[in-house]
Amino acid sequence: MTLSFAPPTDPGLAVHVIEKGALGAWADTQPPHVRSWMTASGFSAKLGQVLLVPGADGSPDHVLAGYGTAASRARKRFPLAAAADVLPEGIYHIASGLPAERAEIEALGWLLAGYAFDRYAAQPGARARLVAPNGVNAARIEVLANAEVLTRDLVNTPTADLGPEQLQASVESLAQEFGAQCRATVGEALIEQNFPMIHAVGRAAEQEPRLIEMNWGRAGPRLTLVGKGVCFDTGGLDLKPAAAMGLMKKDMGGAANVLGLSRMIMALDLPLQLRVLIPAVENAVAGNAFRPGDILTSRKGLTVEVNNTDAEGRLVLADALALADEGAPDMVISMATLTGAARVAVGADLAPFYTDDDSAAQALSLAAVQAADPVWRMPFHTPYESLIEPGIADLDNAPSGGFAGSITAALFLRRFVEHSRYLHFDIYSWQKAKEPGRSKGGLAQGPRALLTALPELLDL
Repeated sequence: MTLSFAPPTDPGLAVHVIEKGALGAWADTQPPHVRSWMTASGFSAKLGQVLLVPGADGSPDHVLAGYGTAASRARKRFPLAAAADVLPEGIYHIASGLPAERAEIEALGWLLAGYAFDRYAAQPGARARLVAPNGVNAARIEVLANAEVLTRDLVNTPTADLGPEQLQASVESLAQEFGAQCRATVGEALIEQNFPMIHAVGRAAEQEPRLIEMNWGRAGPRLTLVGKGVCFDTGGLDLKPAAAMGLMKKDMGGAANVLGLSRMIMALDLPLQLRVLIPAVENAVAGNAFRPGDILTSRKGLTVEVNNTDAEGRLVLADALALADEGAPDMVISMATLTGAARVAVGADLAPFYTDDDSAAQALSLAAVQAADPVWRMPFHTPYESLIEPGIADLDNAPSGGFAGSITAALFLRRFVEHSRYLHFDIYSWQKAKEPGRSKGGLAQGPRALLTALPELLDL
């Protein structure tokens, strides 16, 4: 699926965006038949309310789109996309009422309202196509929208059709599209090339574990993105109950978000050197599965006691992060659907992130507001380091006690990045119920905020 604006040569129906508090003043400027139609239809300009106003021949002449109040808009990521969801198929352009500072975000939301995951059954998205509003960078908005399509499609695809092999094929396809280089270290080669924890987590699955690498760009600052690619997480021998296993096809959401961000970077031709690392595995149960109580030696040489095989994501990320840090790039960013503790802390809508770099945190937080991609800084609280030190090994992959689970996971990962500025995202990557511009299912969390912050993060 490709999302795009309608051609400007066909402006279609005019859309007048009307705030609830401005309805009376706007109505006073309209001819009597329009005022009568508004009254008869009960149009009150509440958020998401749409009114097709007929012309003299009875066919639609223009559209009124309710923009609600500031309070109601604050509860939606893309308020105007609510209109896109209910308008009939056709072409539309914004004629008045949309604040200039909101035009790009609302245009993006309108495009995203057209997304549907229709691989297995017809699932139409919004059919109301928008002409790009005046003054917006239409090409850039289309890049953002189609990067999100990539992320959503990957997260939504079940593991039967998106195991480690198919995830590798998706990376190879993206690399081919933008002239990047791609390679993978697969199966026993992981042992030979010193990625023991990636191998241990994925060795019980039918599809062999692998580390997928993509490289793009020859000049500029060096950015390495690391995405958790656990294509399904049974929990391993510490088997999840059925209710907790239902969404585990999305456990590769970190990889999907990293690939969405990578697509943005390459499509916009940003002046940087990009490296992408995705440890792709299925955490399966078999006779050769890794076990609770096992002690694994990581690529970095740190030993890890496995106290829960369901805390596998940090194991595969650790080997990939160690590789990333060996080259001392200007910045390393990891993204992972890592802990339920993060959901308890901030819910499903916020993307929590960790960093020791205050300036990076400030840049990212400001960029998130601009990009309508909310994030929240969490603490790398060093006094909790003792919680991840079991004594029998250097590190514990699942500290007991149940407190600060997202923080201890982030501290675990930080042990593997010593030479680079580091940002870590513990995301959910799932929309539980349909919202304007956000279909139920897979979701990008963090990439737009990161893209907006990159000029400051990397001095581009």
